[in-house]
Amino acid sequence: MKFSRHAHLAYCTNVHRGNNWQQTFDSLEKYVIEVRKGVAADQRFAIGLRLGAPAAQELSEPRKLFQFRKWLDQKNAYVFTINGFSHGNFHGSPVKEKVYRPDWTTNERLDYTLLLFSILEKLLDPGEEGSVSTLPGSFKEFLPDGEIPDALLKKVNACALEMEKIASSKNLDLHLGMEPEPLGLFETTQETVTFFEKLFQQDTDEEIIRKRIGVNYDCCHLAVEFEDAHEGLDALKRHDIRLSKLHLSSALSVKPTPNNLLRLRDFIEPVYLHQVTLGKNGNCIRRIKDLDTALEMQRRGNLPEADEWRIHFHIPLHASPGGDLGDTRLHVIDTLFWLSKNQGACRHLEMETYTWEVLPGELQAGTVVEQVGKEYDWTLEQIRKIGFSPEEN
Repeated sequence: MKFSRHAHLAYCTNVHRGNNWQQTFDSLEKYVIEVRKGVAADQRFAIGLRLGAPAAQELSEPRKLFQFRKWLDQKNAYVFTINGFSHGNFHGSPVKEKVYRPDWTTNERLDYTLLLFSILEKLLDPGEEGSVSTLPGSFKEFLPDGEIPDALLKKVNACALEMEKIASSKNLDLHLGMEPEPLGLFETTQETVTFFEKLFQQDTDEEIIRKRIGVNYDCCHLAVEFEDAHEGLDALKRHDIRLSKLHLSSALSVKPTPNNLLRLRDFIEPVYLHQVTLGKNGNCIRRIKDLDTALEMQRRGNLPEADEWRIHFHIPLHASPGGDLGDTRLHVIDTLFWLSKNQGACRHLEMETYTWEVLPGELQAGTVVEQVGKEYDWTLEQIRKIGFSPEEN
């Protein structure tokens, strides 16, 4: 939905299954429209669309794209952002670190991303703003020398130049949000700033790069890094790095007591990567690739003493795990408060709790439609507190 101050809010449809276009469209009809009935039945409804490469290829066919645009008009809905992080399948089978392949060193990633922008261009009206989110270049494990490959920077640079061409015909404000993530090529704010400094130093049009390439700030990811939202967002603003989109998402947080560590076993699952950071006095002191590995290392006594663990496991915004297990919703609230003090810094907001299928049973309170509806209720309450209000049709 659209808010005052030209902001938009959606939930990301990566919570639903859908690898090819028919599966994706079926999810829109089965789930998204039902969510809309309970959240904003009388308002124009925003959709945060997730398109994997197979679905994007199919939707790019002119007839299908025309039919989808017609469907959006009939449903009084619109797409302002596309999630382009995962190139392939995202549900039902192990994803783990494969979500980073192909990375930004490849033409395959570049071509896929530009295809998403070409689809978005057809869905937007002249003068509108549209975003695509993507991975933070690569995964650290794939680049063991720790250097940012020139080939990667050149691919991102080429993407910006092509985006400029795509945007020009309808005077669109198109931008790509690269998403810092634990153990990604860049994961902290400082690493993000370093990446963009290298990107801006490319022998090209810096103005275009700054306009077209920015950051998709995921609250879950930066909370896992034990970062302060105000400090991180201020740093991006200070370095004139565009804030493309805000992912409103919450991570799992626990004190590493024996009972809590035992309860964490309920969050081990085979599909997604759940990076773990250990904190002491509010600072990250150790990172582990996945939750099962961290628990085994702890059992063997191979981890340093910590006073908090944070786990990259997206927890519903409206529902803390309960007991002695906590969450990082405060980072979301701080991010929204920062936005209220920096009006216009970012106009694209998206809730992204994609882990519905793999949540422990006690957190699956009702159907996915009911859960998303409750996330909307929580988020809308926070947004109203910062002075935003839905626009009338």
